[in-house]
Amino acid sequence: MKFSDLKLTTPYLQNEAIFYDVLDPRPLDNPFLISVSQDAAKLLGVDEDLLDDEKLLGIVNGSLKMEGSSPFAMCYAGHQFGHFVPRLGDGRVLNLGKVNGVNLQLKGSGITLYSRGGDGRAVLRSSIREYLMSEAMHGLGIKTSRALALIGSDTDVSRQTIEKGAIVLRLASTWIRFGSFEFFNAAREPKLLQDLADYALAESFPHLVGQEDSYLKMFAEIVKSTAKTIAYWMSVGFNHGVMNTDNMSIDGSTIDYGPFAFLDDYEAYYICNHTDTAGRYSFVSQKGIGYWNLEKLARALSPILNHEASMLVLENVYYEAYDDAYLKRMRARLGLFTEDPRDMILTNQLLSSMENSSIDFNLFFRRLSSYDGNKSLILDIAVSRAPLERWLDFYDARLLKEEASQEKRHSQMLGVNPKYILKNHILQLAIDKANENDFSMVNDLLKVALSPFEEHEDLEYLCINTPQDAKNIKLSCSS
Repeated sequence: MKFSDLKLTTPYLQNEAIFYDVLDPRPLDNPFLISVSQDAAKLLGVDEDLLDDEKLLGIVNGSLKMEGSSPFAMCYAGHQFGHFVPRLGDGRVLNLGKVNGVNLQLKGSGITLYSRGGDGRAVLRSSIREYLMSEAMHGLGIKTSRALALIGSDTDVSRQTIEKGAIVLRLASTWIRFGSFEFFNAAREPKLLQDLADYALAESFPHLVGQEDSYLKMFAEIVKSTAKTIAYWMSVGFNHGVMNTDNMSIDGSTIDYGPFAFLDDYEAYYICNHTDTAGRYSFVSQKGIGYWNLEKLARALSPILNHEASMLVLENVYYEAYDDAYLKRMRARLGLFTEDPRDMILTNQLLSSMENSSIDFNLFFRRLSSYDGNKSLILDIAVSRAPLERWLDFYDARLLKEEASQEKRHSQMLGVNPKYILKNHILQLAIDKANENDFSMVNDLLKVALSPFEEHEDLEYLCINTPQDAKNIKLSCSS
């Protein structure tokens, strides 16, 4: 099936008018297609080449409408850097509709009711970052929204300088956020809050519909999936950067890629967002912020769900779910097939040693995937060798408890420790080329993003070490 032949539905518009604002996109000037993800298109049941679809560009630009589509922006609230804002909403996004259980969105499509003085646009650099990172997180096995297509244009957009506008076509199983519930709770609309909860159940938790305590069970699943996703972030060194409650999906998907980063050298309190002057969303803070955000969701649900019951679920489920998921991932990254009660200590000792050694986080694990007792393989990429040398002694002793062969261990580790990580310095190189109308690197990065564990001999240049002056840099919220 061709993408443009899809027939969309808009079940969200069955809610009352306060839930959304219906309006058409504002097309960009002289749009052109930059990249498509055929892999993401599979979610929609599209099996024909997107590049052969002559209507794709018009649909992404908003000048053509898909059958059944009625574009709308969604209303929500949120805690932004800890401060509650009672009405936010899709200020630069329009929802096109839904097909095959997937919601389609245009990001950068123009002003909406919720733009709050903004222009509703997204610039090319941030659109490239979101497009590629959506697919990269999927490639790493982390739950995420997806990106099907990226277009550029001649439209001027004013940020710190004049930049060119772009649009990303995003996909997600739901776009309901923690902040969606906060909006109706703050508005003192318990009936509409319940309507939203019922919609969320039907869309994301259909197996709970009609069950006793369905709202409490839904909250428990949100807690578990959120904990698991953040644990996965931490295991690969991903820093979200803007973990506001309006950027938290109820199905645990990673959404809204603004300032983000994969760690270069391991730095526990790294802050990727230069707006975050207090370090609220530093790398190591993400686990605690996930809990804080879920507390706010529990409070928002309190008119329809006993608050004490939801807090008891949060306290009993979140940290256990996080620790289980995190340790499982770290054991896999370390090539450990068995469980040992001291494995968390071993992991924490590793992180401390890495920070004291100044070593690239993910490159360390890729090198460890071929470790045969020759410590130089690891130590040669560390600034300070001694802390990691001591840790490798502990690791060697731990491996003696394993029965799996070295060959099996290496094979398993190479399948979970990526060779290709979309770090900010390599993304910036692709953006620099794109600003000169060379989009080849965007498509090269898409290829490795979707298969980061494989060898790509023709794309080795994407594995270059991060320059010293580009390590763990901070980014702007401006997009």
